[in-house]
Amino acid sequence: MEMVNIIKPKARGRKKLTGFQLKLLLLIMPFMLFIVAFSYIPILGWSMAFVDYSPGMNVFKCAFVGFTNFVKIFNSTSDFPQVMLNTLVMSFLGIALSPLPAILAIMLMEIRLKAFRRVLQTISSLPNFISWVIVYGIALTFFSRDDGLINHILVGAGLIKDPLNVLGNNDIVWYFQTALGIWKGTGWTAIIYLGAIAGIDSELYEAAQVDGAGRMQQIVHITVPGLIPTFVIMLLLSVGALLSGTSFEQIYCFNNPLVLEHIQTLDLYVYFQGIGHLNYSYSTAVGIFKTVISVLLLFGCNAFSRKAAGYSII
Repeated sequence: MEMVNIIKPKARGRKKLTGFQLKLLLLIMPFMLFIVAFSYIPILGWSMAFVDYSPGMNVFKCAFVGFTNFVKIFNSTSDFPQVMLNTLVMSFLGIALSPLPAILAIMLMEIRLKAFRRVLQTISSLPNFISWVIVYGIALTFFSRDDGLINHILVGAGLIKDPLNVLGNNDIVWYFQTALGIWKGTGWTAIIYLGAIAGIDSELYEAAQVDGAGRMQQIVHITVPGLIPTFVIMLLLSVGALLSGTSFEQIYCFNNPLVLEHIQTLDLYVYFQGIGHLNYSYSTAVGIFKTVISVLLLFGCNAFSRKAAGYSII
C-alpha cells in the first residue's frame, strides 16, 4: 500500500509589519494626515450648497433649499456658459500642446555634451519656480501698452504706429495665457520624460545601432514608444483637470476688466461668486459640479485607456 504524504496548507494569519515597513508607514503618516485635513475634511463644507447660507451662521440652522443652487448654474441669464467655454478652450489648448515636454526631453537627451545639457535643462525648468505674480510683473514690463519694452522697440523702429495692447486684448487672451503656461511648465514637465527615457533599456539602442539605425530612427522606433506609457498617464491627469482650465493664480493675476469675459475660468468664477458677491451657497454648488464632472472624466478616461491601450492610473 502506497503511502501518500499529505501536506497541510499553512494557516493564513495576519502578516506582521517588519521594522522597515513600520518606519515607512510612520514616515508617510504626516502626509496622509495633511491630505485628510486639507482635502477631505473640507468636503463637509459642501453642505452649504444645499442651504441658504449666510456668513457667520451655523450651516445646520440655515434654510434648506435643496438643489436650487445647482439649477441656477444652468440659468439662461448666468455667465456660466461663457465661463465653461473659456475653461474648456484653454484646457484643450493645453492638451493639444502636451507633447511639447516630451519633445523637449528627447531634444535634451540628444545633446552629447552633458554639461551643456544640464545648463539647458536648468534654464528650461527655472520658470516653474517663478511666482505668477512675478511673471505678471515681467509680462507687464514687456507687453504694457504705455511703456512696455516690446512696444517701445516696435514703435521706435517704425514697424507699428499704435502700441499693442497684449494684456488687454480680449481676442488673444486664450492663446496668450496658454503660451505663458507652456513657457512656465514645459521644462519642469520634461523632467518626468527625461526619467522615462533614462529607464529605457540601453541594449535596445545598441541593437538598433548594430542594425544600422540612425539617431532619428532610434528616436522614432525606441524612444517614442518608450515614452507612450508616461505620456498616456500625463494625458489622463490633464483630462482630470479639464475643468480647471489653467492655473488659478495665473488667471487671477492676469485678469482685468478688458479681458474678464474671455479669461474668467471656472475657478475664478467660483472665487468671484464666493468672495466677491458673498454667494457662498451658489459658489459651493459650482465647485461641487466641477469636482463631480472631473472625477467622472478621470475614471471614464482611465477605464477607456486601460481597455484600449493597457495603460491606466488606477
